[in-house]
Amino acid sequence: MSNSYINEISKIIEDKRDKYVDISDKIWNFAEIRFEEFQSAELLCTALESEGFQVEKGVADLETAFIGSYGSGKPVIAFLGEYDALSGLSQKGGAAMKAATQEGGNGHGCGHNLLGTGSFAAAVALRDYMEKHNIPGTIRFYGCPAEEGGSGKTLMVRAGLFDDVDFALCWHPADHNLMMCTSSLANVQASFKFTGRSAHAAQAPHLGRSALDAVELMNVGVNYLREHIIPEARVHYAVTNTGGLSPNIVQADASVLYLVRAPKTNQVNEIYERVCKIAEGAALMTGTNVEIIFDKACSNLVPNHTMQQIMFEQFTQLGTPQFSEQDYEFATEIRKTLSEQEKNGGGLAAIPVFRELLAKEKDTALSTTLFPYNKAFTTITMPGSTDVGDVSWVVPTAQCTTTCHAQGTQLHSWQAVATGTTSIAHKGMLHAGKVMAATAAAMLAQPELIEQAKQELKERLGNEIYQNPIPQDVNPSHIRKYSSDIIE
Repeated sequence: MSNSYINEISKIIEDKRDKYVDISDKIWNFAEIRFEEFQSAELLCTALESEGFQVEKGVADLETAFIGSYGSGKPVIAFLGEYDALSGLSQKGGAAMKAATQEGGNGHGCGHNLLGTGSFAAAVALRDYMEKHNIPGTIRFYGCPAEEGGSGKTLMVRAGLFDDVDFALCWHPADHNLMMCTSSLANVQASFKFTGRSAHAAQAPHLGRSALDAVELMNVGVNYLREHIIPEARVHYAVTNTGGLSPNIVQADASVLYLVRAPKTNQVNEIYERVCKIAEGAALMTGTNVEIIFDKACSNLVPNHTMQQIMFEQFTQLGTPQFSEQDYEFATEIRKTLSEQEKNGGGLAAIPVFRELLAKEKDTALSTTLFPYNKAFTTITMPGSTDVGDVSWVVPTAQCTTTCHAQGTQLHSWQAVATGTTSIAHKGMLHAGKVMAATAAAMLAQPELIEQAKQELKERLGNEIYQNPIPQDVNPSHIRKYSSDIIE
């Protein structure tokens, strides 16, 4: 296969650069949180329809989920798109100082405005390429809501929407260029709502039953649990309702949201069951009742070396995003707001070969290095989670990251939001689109690779049978019902 397809795909994307930048910036401005991405989803649906894709909205019984399809027959190629923001991360775009556009508002601290648009660009570019060269197949853009705290893809997998897909491609904005080739942590999220009895805290405290006491006792109990779970696990919590602002009232209602992570779903479930028993114990100690509301879950990611190797080869040929003097100046200002620990690389430093590269790049404002890749990386588990994990259990999946932020920028930070509308982010986004589209083109040119990737997935799973981690009785309407309460 000639390398000319690399340049061809790159040009296809560059020719529509302004369109993609506009879409990304509009989604950044909408900044809609999980399951509330109505404007963002509609914008992408309209963009897909303008490119001739057939769009099915409201798939998997999720109002903000959709699939855009083009072509027919096999193979079926899936591009995964996200577009949800995070609560409490409002920030002015292009500002190198912390400055909210709306106090308490939302912000794209994980760059999903870029993620969804980059995947859309890849889908359109592959469509143009396949049409020009009369290559058969079906292209699908999956509009996946609520990656943050909702596991939209997990629900879409549960609905069977990936059952006929041959391979899937995705990416994520980051501060470096590399393959997302490790596994990830499975997780479960649940809300614990305690109900007691209010009373005058001075005159009749003995008549009250404090839900807030129950939340505090639960938190203490879980903190003691941490010593007795596997070291790779993570348990996070946020008190979402303290019962009010008056200390002179025994709080009758209080809630806490827990997120449990571990390398495997069965490990997560075991820890989650122990957390639930602690909650029940806290209720017994305080004479309150507890309602446990299962909110979401996702599986660990199953790496696919066959596809990652092909993606790395395309990335190598395309090179990395290149930046202007103005880009470096802005990134330098952002880096002045980072701690030395942040500049040292965060989670990537867990991989020795990456740690060496990070040390060399410590004083670099923007990374233009393509980090190495080898099969051994697929045996590593990184501490984050993603609902792409559930897709990877049923479909061979590959992902990459591109430089969209100043080196050292952490996701879920105001610095990430601030960079999301800059040319740094736009360049990284479009480059990711090129890498994904070129990867798909390479797979189409060598159909045996598709079968090889499928066989690898079977071998990696072995005797493990995929079980969707979200119970059947937890449906989208259930999640929407509690969504605002849990997040706010």
